[in-house]
Formats: sequence, C-alpha cells, structure tokens
Amino acid sequence: MGMKAKELVTRAGLDVNALISELNSAYCDEWLAYYQYWIGAKVAEGKMAHLVANELTEHAGEELEHAEKLAKRIIELGGTPAISPDLWLKESTCGFFAPKDPNALTLLKQNIQSERCAIEVYDKLLHMVQDKDPVTEHLVREILEDELEHEQDLEDLQCSCLGSDKKGCAK
Repeated sequence: MGMKAKELVTRAGLDVNALISELNSAYCDEWLAYYQYWIGAKVAEGKMAHLVANELTEHAGEELEHAEKLAKRIIELGGTPAISPDLWLKESTCGFFAPKDPNALTLLKQNIQSERCAIEVYDKLLHMVQDKDPVTEHLVREILEDELEHEQDLEDLQCSCLGSDKKGCAK
C-alpha cells in the first residue's frame, strides 16, 4: 500500500497491524476451508455424494479466490500473508474439520459449521473496518456475501439429502 493510503487508514483510527493480523487469520481460515472442501469432494460417499462433491468443489474454488484477495490486501497494507501451512491451523479462527467420516451428510454438517464460523469472522472484520477503510470494507462485504450464500447452498443441499422440505431441516 502506498504511504499516503496507509496514512489514511491509520488516520481513520485503525491499527494497521491489528487489521493485518485479523486479515491473516481470515486468510488462514480460507486456506483451510479450501482444503476442507477440496478433500471432502474427493472422499464424499453415500446418498447424493456426487451432488455434494460438485458443490464442495465449487466452494473450494471460491475459498481459494478469497485467500488470494486477502493476501493481496495484506500485502497492500504492508504485511505478509501466513507463508507456511503450519501457520494456518495456528492462526485460524475456524479451524479444520478432517473428513474422517466421508458420509455426504456428515460432510455437509461440518462445512455448514465452518461457514457459520466464517460468517462470524467476516462480520467482526466488517465492524472493525466499517467507515474507516473503504477498500478492506468492500473486500470483506464481498467475501461475507459469498459465505452467506455458501451456508444457504449447503443447507439447501442438506435438506435434499434428508429428503425434507426446507423448513427446519438445517441444524
């Protein structure tokens, strides 16, 4: 980030180092989410596994895009994205759910839980930067919108797997 742009963010009342730390945590979450979706798609078994695998594959690509955008913003702010997978679990807020049970419904439940955590992470980030850093605010809003959509997609698919109507089937 240029000197003047960094100055504007600081003058708006944001601690740039704290912001970089929060963005790095989200960046780590995104890498773990990418792998969680990707590997889940590979091992999915059971009822509607092919549909679940397709959805997880699509979401994996979107999580990777989020990681790329977050890395770019971290660098713009003068930081360095977590450069080692060892740091991903250490700095992550949402963690990683290994697909120990490849049942498609179990995978959906795990990933719904991860999406709900991501929604909380981006909501917190949004409150941190709102009206202070319009560039990061725009990025966070875009990612939050995607995460909300992912949760809905997975809940809808869960309902289909359960053979239920939408009312009350996603828990």
